[in-house]
Amino acid sequence: MKIYKVILSALCLILLTSAGRKDEHKIYHKGWIDFNKNGEKDLFEDPTQSVDVRVADLLSQMTMEEKTCQMATLYGFSRVLEDELPNEKWKSRVWKDGIANIDEHLNTIQNRPYTYTKYAYPYSNHAEAINVVQKWFIEETRMGIPVDFTNEGVHGLCHKRATPLPAPIGIGATWNKELVYQAGQIVGREAKVLGYTNIYAPILDVASDPRWGRVVECYGEDPFHIGELGVAMTKGLQSEGVASTVKHFAVYSVPKGARDGQARTDPHVAPREMHQLYLYPFKKVIEEAKPMGVMSSYNDYDGVPITGSYYFLTELLRQQFGFEGYVVSDSEAVEYLFDKHAVATDYSDAVRQAVEAGLNVRTTFRTPESYIEPLRELIKEGRISMQTIDARVADVLRVKMRLGLFDNPFVSDPQLANKIVHTDENEAFSRQITRESMVLLKNENNLLPLDVNKIEDLLVVGPLADATGYTFSRYGPADNTSVSVYKGIKDYGEGKFNVNYVKGCDVMDASWPESELMDVPLTEEEQAGIDEAVEQAKKSDVIIAVVGEDEKRVGESKSRTSLQLPGRQLQLVKALYATGKPVVLVLINGQPLTINWENKYIPAILEAWFPGTSAGDVVAETLFGDNNPGGKLSVTFPKSTGQIPLNFPFKKGSHGGQTEDVGNGYGTTRVTEPLYPFGYGLSYTTFQYNDLKISPVSAFSQADIHISFKVTNTGEVEGDEVVQLYLEDVVSSVTTYESQLRGFERVRLLPGETKTVNITLHPDDLQLLDKNMNWTVEPGQFNVKVGSSSTNIKLNGSFEIHSL
Repeated sequence: MKIYKVILSALCLILLTSAGRKDEHKIYHKGWIDFNKNGEKDLFEDPTQSVDVRVADLLSQMTMEEKTCQMATLYGFSRVLEDELPNEKWKSRVWKDGIANIDEHLNTIQNRPYTYTKYAYPYSNHAEAINVVQKWFIEETRMGIPVDFTNEGVHGLCHKRATPLPAPIGIGATWNKELVYQAGQIVGREAKVLGYTNIYAPILDVASDPRWGRVVECYGEDPFHIGELGVAMTKGLQSEGVASTVKHFAVYSVPKGARDGQARTDPHVAPREMHQLYLYPFKKVIEEAKPMGVMSSYNDYDGVPITGSYYFLTELLRQQFGFEGYVVSDSEAVEYLFDKHAVATDYSDAVRQAVEAGLNVRTTFRTPESYIEPLRELIKEGRISMQTIDARVADVLRVKMRLGLFDNPFVSDPQLANKIVHTDENEAFSRQITRESMVLLKNENNLLPLDVNKIEDLLVVGPLADATGYTFSRYGPADNTSVSVYKGIKDYGEGKFNVNYVKGCDVMDASWPESELMDVPLTEEEQAGIDEAVEQAKKSDVIIAVVGEDEKRVGESKSRTSLQLPGRQLQLVKALYATGKPVVLVLINGQPLTINWENKYIPAILEAWFPGTSAGDVVAETLFGDNNPGGKLSVTFPKSTGQIPLNFPFKKGSHGGQTEDVGNGYGTTRVTEPLYPFGYGLSYTTFQYNDLKISPVSAFSQADIHISFKVTNTGEVEGDEVVQLYLEDVVSSVTTYESQLRGFERVRLLPGETKTVNITLHPDDLQLLDKNMNWTVEPGQFNVKVGSSSTNIKLNGSFEIHSL
């Protein structure tokens, strides 16, 4: 039956494609398509030819107008494209000569009604609609070059009712490479059957300033951790036959003072730090996973905008890292060369600079004509050579060839999408990755897990207790059923104990963010809300306070000044604590928070990040012990914004404390140490580390170093331990980091079970940038530190590297 449906779908497609103009060529042949409609199998139409031969042949037949059309994005329906499906007006638009890609076409975005369309769901509707659009470009343009259909995918595929994932900061907290690979497979598989061919994921930015709003969209602050998960996500995506476009290249995540929005410039990063921290994940992912796309960022570095930099887009990206795909610009990156960075005399000059730097495709929420027309003028004026244009277009065509768009440009079985997208199995996976993102920050006297037999009345309170907006993202699926923490606990407690709910206060107060700078008296309404929560708390056995940030307080262009709980939430928590009843804090947030009072007084704190749509069910499972939290922090929690930067890794001596002993440099003038360090996270069980082995203990610089150790679950319940290996270069020619993460594994252990963990260090793991900015493995001693966080080291050892 399945084969029958595939054949029927193919027959329907053939009928559709032959129903056009009377003089239309019969272009669909067995094993090849006559894209240029000349009745002959050209080299670029021949699947047996190499990609380079096909691209060269196609380029030789293209006009300047057709080439420039392969250098711009057409944003999909309701953003730029006014139409859901092709119509006669398209023949008068610039894309009559083709287009590089169409972004987010007919996908639907949460809370943006203007993007809603009947072609997004059922899923087969979208696959069929994409086929119609692709058919138009193949049949109605002279050369018939297929479109690359792009879409976002960092929280799960950005499509109506696709499989949801937690925010990337939650994914990072899983420290589970296998799980992240599977997440990439799901996003790629769903994209493929829906008709998307290129996914903008993963984000490889290093989140070193927790005030920055897009920390929620990063895996964490450590480049090795980001690189490992980035490799897994990229490989997972591309294993399903779609392209992965990584972002944002480069040095994007450190705007000065974390100021985002209209700033988006001026990262203060030294050259060596740029390479060792901010470029490291991109280099690793490009070399190991071979993504087919890169998105260039709109910031500058040391006064030179990235999207106008030949050094970044060509020398680094292609010549040094070996990137072989095509580069798209982040929104307005080209325009910013002129109207923000002011390094171009006019917009046309900005276009010239970007193209010559190495940009392949301009992508922003403007018409493609706004880029293609000035580009054509530059060519006619002789300000950009056709040789440069050919090189940029060849990169785009090469990716389209590698994706199979010149061999199988259509979704072969649109109905298959209804069976593949957001299956029960995918939903189970979504719940599992959300479970593994939970991080237990505090558990005084083992208050958690809660015992259902000791609870009659439970209060769920807080502005985020019955909210679900944070489970959705601009860059993730829309319109999925979402479970609030209150509903999840209520469902869990059905027939076991009573569950009550009081909001208590809003996420923010009327004067916020001014209230982050000074005390503002509570209004009568705010005080009444807290009073109501307190009265209900007095009648309860346990209080679950769900507090933090919502989707309006963290995200793109939403950097913060303070990292305390916004609004009146701390007053609410203090009032609940004063009742004397046990309080469990559930944090919903996208970035580290300075929860000093909460950490000192509240007995149990669970970090849930921005979880997936199963949020309430997973939090309930975790609070009552059905899920043992095993996630670890991938970002440092500071005690104060005055400590920033306080991220990991850090240079030796840069996080130094203070002493009360009288002498030069003594004093107690500041708060030291983080609230929670990088890699930190508790469990409902305990683990023991033993038997560290290092082989060899003496080696030359190009040798692999093999490290093994044993981990035992010494508690009474099953649990996950994220084992972490850190490396210290004892003496080096330049100042290095106190320690660097160089290996990790998430290990699941039954009570009493022991497993051996094996980690291999390669020469690249020992490298540093020497005084001459050359990557070098220097001779000397390296200390190995194995533990459960960057500060909780259980095993120590060392090995020696000798010069050749």
